[in-house]
Order: sequence, then C-alpha cells, then structure tokens
Amino acid sequence: MNAGEGLPGSRNGQRPPLGEALVIIPTYNEAENVRAIVGRVREAVPAAHVLVADDNSPDGTGALADGLAAEDDHVQVLHRKGKEGLGAAYLAGFAWGLDHGFDVLVEMDADGSHQPEELPRLLTALRDADLVLGSRWIAGGRVVNWPKSRELLSRGGSTYSRLLLDVPLRDVTGGFRAFRAATLRGLGLAHVESQGYCFQVDLARRAVRSGYRVVEVPITFVERELGSSKMSRNIVAEALWRVTAWGVTSRVDKALGRVKPSAPETGRSSPSGV
Repeated sequence: MNAGEGLPGSRNGQRPPLGEALVIIPTYNEAENVRAIVGRVREAVPAAHVLVADDNSPDGTGALADGLAAEDDHVQVLHRKGKEGLGAAYLAGFAWGLDHGFDVLVEMDADGSHQPEELPRLLTALRDADLVLGSRWIAGGRVVNWPKSRELLSRGGSTYSRLLLDVPLRDVTGGFRAFRAATLRGLGLAHVESQGYCFQVDLARRAVRSGYRVVEVPITFVERELGSSKMSRNIVAEALWRVTAWGVTSRVDKALGRVKPSAPETGRSSPSGV
C-alpha cells in the first residue's frame, strides 16, 4: 500500500498534476546574489514563479528584488519587517504561496548553493511524491568547496536527527525542497516554532510522521562565492536542543502508548529524477 493513501497529499494513491510552482527564496543581505539566482531559476524552469522573501536587508536586497519584479511578472517580493530567522521567512513565504493558489512550493537558498538547474529533477520526482528533498548524502549527491569540518557537522547533524527522531532520510537538514501545497497544509505549520536550520528537520519529521511519501534526489551543493554565510553557533545550538527535545518526547509518547509509530513511505530517486 502507498503510505500516502487517504492522506491530504494524495487521492486514492494517485497524485494530481503538479500545477503552478512557486520558488521561495529568503534573503538577508544578498544584494550580490539575488539577481543571479532569480535569473537562473527563471531560465531553469520558465513556468515557475519566484517569491523573494526579504528580511529588510540593510544592503538593499529588497530594492534590487523590487527591480526584478518590475521587469518580470513571474517575480514577486515579500518585504518583511526584519530578520526573524529562516523558519519564519519560509513560513511567511508558504502562507503567501498558499493564499495565492500555488500547487507546488519550493525552498531554495539565495546564495547559489542550491543549483536552480537541478530544480527540474526535484519537480519530476514530485509527480509521484508529496515532498522531495534535494540530498547531498545519497548516491550521486555531493558538496563542493566545503571544509571537512563543515561536512562533518552537516553529516553528523543529519545522522543524529535520523537516529533520534526515527526519520529514514539521509539528508534531514538540507534546504532544497519541493512540497505539494496539500502536504504543507497537512503539516500543522501554525504549530511550527523552530526558526533556524532545525526548521528543515522539523518539517521533514512532520512529513514522515504524517505518512506522506518523501523522496530524496541527489544534488550538488556548492558553497557560496559571494556574501557571508548565515550559519552561527546559536543556530547549531537551537537545532541540537530542539532535535533532542523532539526525540525524547517522541520516545516517551511511544513508551506510554500515546502515539502509534507511523509507517511512512520514503524513497530515493535515480539521478535522472525518474
């Protein structure tokens, strides 16, 4: 049986056509990157729309994005009051996209680390899935220009999250993802409180726990060349304590019989995405 049967993300095991896609790109001080990344998305998937969710960047990223929107009716800008974290930016972008009737919502970094040219692979895999993760840590996936310490931190974070949360995914922390709108509506976004990179872990565990079909496809992650990374010790610390708390709570609930373990259907696509 398809684990998605009867759930909001599918209909009798058959998923509807993908429909219109919105690529959400959160920005904070990405003036050096925003024009290039939006242009690459529009070239890679011309039918897709782009939403730049800018956290009132002091370097003028929002104004640059407004210029792009004025030139292209497939580009929109969501101006936010200030920097509130990656999770808050994506939640605002999801709300905007769902309110405007988009069928597919994509997460993508602004700095070029996620290759827009690989987006068609994610969308192809989404035809038979509810959520697709771009994965660095399955066969065919890789990282470029990362120091070994950064790779160990990322791999270790995914392994820790996978084991503690019982999530059968190799890249739990990655942020290049494609959701069906129905999947997002079923994840209880109103109750998501995580803000930093653990936001990605939170949505992945919610999708698995809800029984959605989650598929990983290999991607090449390229370290940014321009601008500065938003990674910090506080972000890592938040991820560590939240994942630990979720894992302990889940084990206690299972031991007391409060919840039944889900039987999610997860999978990995071939490098071609089909």
